[in-house]
Amino acid sequence: MSYTLEICANSVQSAQAAQAGGAGRIELCQNLEQGGITPSYGLIRRVRALLSIQVFVLIRPRPGNFVYDNEEFALMQTDVLACRELGCDGVVLGILNEAGRVDMARCRTLIALAGSMQVTFHRAFDVCQDQAQALEEVIQLGCTRILTSGGATSAEAGQQQLAALVAQAAGRISIQPGAGINAENLLPVAAATGATEFHTSAKKLISLPSQPNQFDVTHWQTDAGLVRELVELLAEGSD
Repeated sequence: MSYTLEICANSVQSAQAAQAGGAGRIELCQNLEQGGITPSYGLIRRVRALLSIQVFVLIRPRPGNFVYDNEEFALMQTDVLACRELGCDGVVLGILNEAGRVDMARCRTLIALAGSMQVTFHRAFDVCQDQAQALEEVIQLGCTRILTSGGATSAEAGQQQLAALVAQAAGRISIQPGAGINAENLLPVAAATGATEFHTSAKKLISLPSQPNQFDVTHWQTDAGLVRELVELLAEGSD
């Protein structure tokens, strides 16, 4: 069994830590504290230049739900093209309609713009009204994988549904558990679900300056040591 660890990285420093720890790829984003949004052009370009592992980029114009207006959709199209121009390996996206189903037409447009880049359907999947139906729709779109917690607050809590999704997918698409994955639950989640790809941020809280001011905010950053621990666990689990 071969496993892949994807790290959600929110900065150049986090991306470098992911690579140093042995991750297979990153999902690059910003504003991780609110679930992540599309990173700046400058951040994408810098990270792509520095990393040799795969770089996937989150295409999400704002926090909140996954129903977007025309201007937001236009921005998403521009961002996908920018990722393609910069030589990224993949994009991570998801659009729903107001009925809570996959917006097939808009997703097809973005996927067409992605060209040869891989496409991951992100955790918009977790709020779909019918996940079994949504899985078949995402497969029809031609996505490579689905990032999901099984609709639960964490991948650990959603293990039963994740296992059902892996079984339904039957190798047609990869089901990638994400949300709350850590050293304590990684191998149990792998064993319970049958998944082979896993997503986490492996982050630590960055200390505030010794003289804080009103502009300071909580900041998290990927830790290479935590990444390495997870990679080593997966290596052991594959033996």
